[in-house]
Amino acid sequence: MFQDQLAEKVRPFIDLVDDMRSIGIDKELPLPTIAVVGDQSSGKSSVLESLSEVALPRGTGIVTRCPLLLQLCNDKAVKWKAVISYGEKFRHEFDKPSEVVRLVEQAQNVLAGKGVGICEDLITLKITSSTVCDLSLIDLPGIARVAVKGQPDDIGAQIKNLITKFIKNKTTIILVVVPCNVDIATTEALKMAQEMDPEGTRTLAILTKPDLIDQGAEKNVLEIVHNRVIFLNMGYVIVKCRGQKQIDENMSITRAIEEELEFFRNHKHFRSLLREEKATTKCLATKLSNALVKQIKKYLPQMSEKIKEHLGEVKHLLSKLEGGPPLEPAEKRKYLIQVITDFNEQITQLSKGDIIVVENLFELMRREFTVWMECLKNAKSNYHEVVQQVVDEYDQKHRGSELPGFSNYRVFQHVVQKLVAELKRPAMMTLQTIRDMVQKQFDHLSKENFKNYPYLYQVSKKKIETIQEQQSNIVKARIVEQFEMEMQVYTQDEIFNKHLPEDKAEGSDHDTRSKYPGLFNAYYEEEKAEGSDHNTRSKYPGLLKSYYEIVVQRLADQVPMLIRYFILKESAKIVCSEMLDLLHRDDADNILQEDSEIGEYRAKLQAQADRLLLANDKISSL
Repeated sequence: MFQDQLAEKVRPFIDLVDDMRSIGIDKELPLPTIAVVGDQSSGKSSVLESLSEVALPRGTGIVTRCPLLLQLCNDKAVKWKAVISYGEKFRHEFDKPSEVVRLVEQAQNVLAGKGVGICEDLITLKITSSTVCDLSLIDLPGIARVAVKGQPDDIGAQIKNLITKFIKNKTTIILVVVPCNVDIATTEALKMAQEMDPEGTRTLAILTKPDLIDQGAEKNVLEIVHNRVIFLNMGYVIVKCRGQKQIDENMSITRAIEEELEFFRNHKHFRSLLREEKATTKCLATKLSNALVKQIKKYLPQMSEKIKEHLGEVKHLLSKLEGGPPLEPAEKRKYLIQVITDFNEQITQLSKGDIIVVENLFELMRREFTVWMECLKNAKSNYHEVVQQVVDEYDQKHRGSELPGFSNYRVFQHVVQKLVAELKRPAMMTLQTIRDMVQKQFDHLSKENFKNYPYLYQVSKKKIETIQEQQSNIVKARIVEQFEMEMQVYTQDEIFNKHLPEDKAEGSDHDTRSKYPGLFNAYYEEEKAEGSDHNTRSKYPGLLKSYYEIVVQRLADQVPMLIRYFILKESAKIVCSEMLDLLHRDDADNILQEDSEIGEYRAKLQAQADRLLLANDKISSL
């Protein structure tokens, strides 16, 4: 009936947005649309019935309980057919207009529950016929001021929030329905439109029920229609739809549209609005179609850019996710080999310092080994106190008739052993710290490589933990052995002499020294140079200092070397070997069992990418 001459230029653009909405692009970005807003009993349903030429749910209170996307498609070859869809899967085709009310109410009951509650989920009703206009719009629940029986106390706020969700988007044309027989300035629907569209650039108002205005109020209505009361850039249209009397008398919508035209033609105040194209449902349909197409054209470049931008983001996210294991057993096994090989290569590279994971592992170890060295130096700085303490203790408890300078060699040993024993605990602490560092970085590689595969991650994590524990025990035993060896107080004479102060080594007699092997050789030289009348405590510090330098040098290198070799290098080798053992198993399916959340996330991203690609193609083709 309407808009035959506009179909060819209007339909492609409306189809584009409808298609993009059907593939879910409205989840990615707001699409140009028309949102119908009105107070309860504003005549909103009657307007939509006139446009769609079918009866919609009616009644008192809240009738529209879910957003209803009404897609009208003109097709001269089709008498009448419709499709209603909602939720993720429900879709029902039918060819009887009388079924619309029942099916829409059924959809609302499914989504919002039986009663008077509302829901944000969208119901889509696509009507194709030879007489409807080409148009798409969304009917929103009527604005309620007071909750009725069975409704939550905040029903008014819920409805406003739902309406705001749709009309806040700048791509949305706000279609406000206002009865002629109320003060337009006080209507909640227009207030909400003004809040979201202060300049009135995307708001169009429909004035309904012109037959109910008081005599003499026609002039005020004309002032409103002519945009002189509250200015709206898109203006006003006045319509007369079926009233309750005509509905009760089963007047057809077609007949109601005919009577509407007669009403305005014969109205002495409003007939001029026909010439100005500001009256009748036909005029409204034309205006809405043109406005929607204009809005689509306006935002088409931005939509195209946004789609490309979102597509790039989604592709980037997909690139971070592995494609998932192949389905074929042979290919799945190859995939498993590759996954484990990649992990092993990274573990090996980490153990060699060829890659950095989160932090530079070798730099972290170097710092910790420096702390170990500082600990050795600090212990060396107070060795005088230890010497004096031990020698005093010996003189008091064990010295007999021997002359000063003839103390028991065990005193010397005891001093060294006491100094060395105090270093065991810091050595073990260094081991634990390095172990924690290495295990943390091994775990990080495991998580990064196997984040999609819970079984592989748990197996590798457990292996890393077990191997680190085993290697740590080996190092502990080796450190204990090292400290037990240090208790023997030994070094080569040549090495010891090199560490003696120069004044102790000069003038030494080779024949005399040869009579006193080892440490006593140096001790004898000190007595020869200084005389034997010194007391016991004056003889040991110099010798101990020289010997302790040797101990420090040995421990400074030996402890870090043990830790690095077993905790890092050997651990990495064993981890790689044990991970390769998984390849001998026949349950690749279980090993590569993917994390359900990861799989769902990948599927979601892929579906999103497919939608965006399809939308991009549709825009390009237009």
